[in-house]
Amino acid sequence: MEHASAAAILDARGMVTGWSEGARRLTGYPPEEALGRAARDLLAEEAPTEAVAALHGTVVLRHRDGSTVALRLSACQVVGEDGDPGGYVITAEAPGDRRTALAAEAFQRASMSMSVFDTRQHYLRLNDAACRVMGVPEEALTGRFFADTVEDAESSRGFLDHLRVVAETGRPTRYESYTGAPALNRDHAWTTEMWPLRDATGEVSAVALAAFDSTEQYWARERLALLNEAAASIGTTLDVVRTAEEFVELLVPRYADFASVDLLDWVLGAEEQPGMPENDIVLRRVAHGSGTEGTPEAAVHVGEADVYPSFSPPAKALRSGRAVVSQAGEPDFVRWVAERNARAPRGRPYRKGVHSMLAVPLRARGTTLGVVVGVRIVNPDDFAADDAVLGEELASRAAVCVDNARRFARERTTALTLQHSLLPRGLPGQAAVDVAHRYLPSGSLAGIGGDWFDVIPLSGSRVALVVGDVVGHGIPSSATMGRLCTAVRTLADVDLPPDELLTHLDDLVTHLASGDLGDEVAELGATCLYAVYDPVSRRLTLAAAGHPAPALLYPDGTASLVRMTAGPPLGVGGLPFEATELELPEGCVVALYTDGLIEDRDRDVDHATAELCRALAAPADTLDTLCDTVLKAVLPEEPGDDVALLVARTRALGADQVATWDIIPDPEQVAAARRAATEQVIAWGLDEAAFVTELVVSELVTNAIRYGAPPVQLRLIRDRALICEVSDGSSTSPHLRRAHAFDEGGRGLLLVAQLTQRWGSRQTPRGKTIWAEQTLPPPV
Repeated sequence: MEHASAAAILDARGMVTGWSEGARRLTGYPPEEALGRAARDLLAEEAPTEAVAALHGTVVLRHRDGSTVALRLSACQVVGEDGDPGGYVITAEAPGDRRTALAAEAFQRASMSMSVFDTRQHYLRLNDAACRVMGVPEEALTGRFFADTVEDAESSRGFLDHLRVVAETGRPTRYESYTGAPALNRDHAWTTEMWPLRDATGEVSAVALAAFDSTEQYWARERLALLNEAAASIGTTLDVVRTAEEFVELLVPRYADFASVDLLDWVLGAEEQPGMPENDIVLRRVAHGSGTEGTPEAAVHVGEADVYPSFSPPAKALRSGRAVVSQAGEPDFVRWVAERNARAPRGRPYRKGVHSMLAVPLRARGTTLGVVVGVRIVNPDDFAADDAVLGEELASRAAVCVDNARRFARERTTALTLQHSLLPRGLPGQAAVDVAHRYLPSGSLAGIGGDWFDVIPLSGSRVALVVGDVVGHGIPSSATMGRLCTAVRTLADVDLPPDELLTHLDDLVTHLASGDLGDEVAELGATCLYAVYDPVSRRLTLAAAGHPAPALLYPDGTASLVRMTAGPPLGVGGLPFEATELELPEGCVVALYTDGLIEDRDRDVDHATAELCRALAAPADTLDTLCDTVLKAVLPEEPGDDVALLVARTRALGADQVATWDIIPDPEQVAAARRAATEQVIAWGLDEAAFVTELVVSELVTNAIRYGAPPVQLRLIRDRALICEVSDGSSTSPHLRRAHAFDEGGRGLLLVAQLTQRWGSRQTPRGKTIWAEQTLPPPV
């Protein structure tokens, strides 16, 4: 305000008769000191003659503080009523006001929209850019309330609120908005700065603003935000369909009014990629979405297949591998829409009003998986080149997620098929226990694990119950599980005690992990529980390698975990395994399981095992029902690991099914043993098996007396098969050999092998047992 214009009035004598506030600010003289004073007294220098003659020029005045002030003066003569000169009106303009004029011109011609409002939000000034945005000249807006100059006052509420805050608080502000303008045909992004204008007293007298059109920067940020959101929101699950749905949810409505994802059929199956068809392409719709409720734009339902002719934008995108932009009116676009409407099933024509389309191929790792199509209906802007670039970037990220989901589904299917082929499909017939089992593959992103179980019939009507868990997930773990399952069956055939069997199994895993067998297994290490139940003695012998202890349900309804030493996991090597032996009443339920049943990062193991025991004690009609009860009570809704559960109810063979004789080691006792066995078989009503039994007893007892060591014992067991066992104190195992023509012996075991269905030997703490089984006809 220092260089503001000023005015003074002189009478015909050159005396000051009028003095403005601007004059006071320029010279420092208040009106009471200037009025009645000769104007000449205020000059620091004589006025130039030419300036006096022209009534216009630069004059040097003396400021009240003694300094000088150069002013440009303009004089206007005042004529009295009689026509005589009555004085002069003099206006002064400081040289600095030239800068003010330049600033005014800069304001007027600025490229950004600039305006000045009074404290009641009425227009005071607008520059040319602001008038272009508003679509009317400055005269049409000056003095009007802002809300009265726009059609949608509600959308301008934020603008008015900011004007009020600046006027009331005197603090400048800066904010961004995305709104339209009366003279623009689309919404724009604006970066607006507002600041207060103050009068001489320091009070806010007006609010000035400058609005910069930041639409390009706004859309650049939006595209970057869309890419960042794509990285976070697409591919949260390894499911192909869900991944496609996440992609559509990202695109609609910010990028397109309608979007669809169509995949080639092989992507959703297990087969390998076929070649791209030369003509029409068949794609299957897996996801679509719309900004309009009900998705009226969809001419194809989710799950349906549709044929895309070679001239259609999606087919062009698939073949070229690049985004294809189509606008309404283009021949191929019109032709495709017309043909699509003609083939639309159940009269579902393509949505009218589509003015722009973008088709982008889904390509990952050099493989084309499908196409994403976006259309614009409500959005007035056509897809442009920068939209195609963004679409390709988004599609490439989505395609990688789809391909990951496809690969995961394929590997999961392969691993699950492999695991199911290795697990027992039907449990073998045996009389020692009644069994039921459940296997639940994990649905987590880690994939199928290596959990397994088995029921192995052993000699003497015994049975082995096995559960195990291989470290890791996927095909390598399933393959390792298959090796261990086969190894356990092989070792079980040798009839090793549980602790010795685990020792041999531990050696095998150690060799696999070290590569001694030439295998490259990604993840090794396993746990295993091996238990043997004898229905004659009702004894359960078990040993564990890093595996959870089984739970027991007694006939009285009490349930608890077996107290045993778990031992180190398989593959650690060098540490012993301990066997635990229990005598069980008939009707006990033994529950063997893998750690996925009770262990999880969010669960307490002790609480889970307590739930397991409570679930076992719940009433259940069958073992299958009991399995379901346990899983429902113990498992969380989404288990993080595979679960194998094996439940067995013990049986006992009574005295009427077992006959035992101690044999004096004298060859003359063979006949007595043979006779006693024959009588027992006939007493059991197995007359047809008497002859073979007599021969088998004769050979086995003779061999035990001749080659074994005391004590010798003969035992017959009538179960699903007729079992003959002869034990002695020698640990030397027999073996078959072919006798020569002139040999007097050597044919006994060969004869036993030919007369019976199975035979073998097993080591015992006091020696060995030779056994042979005869199949019995089913009971009538």
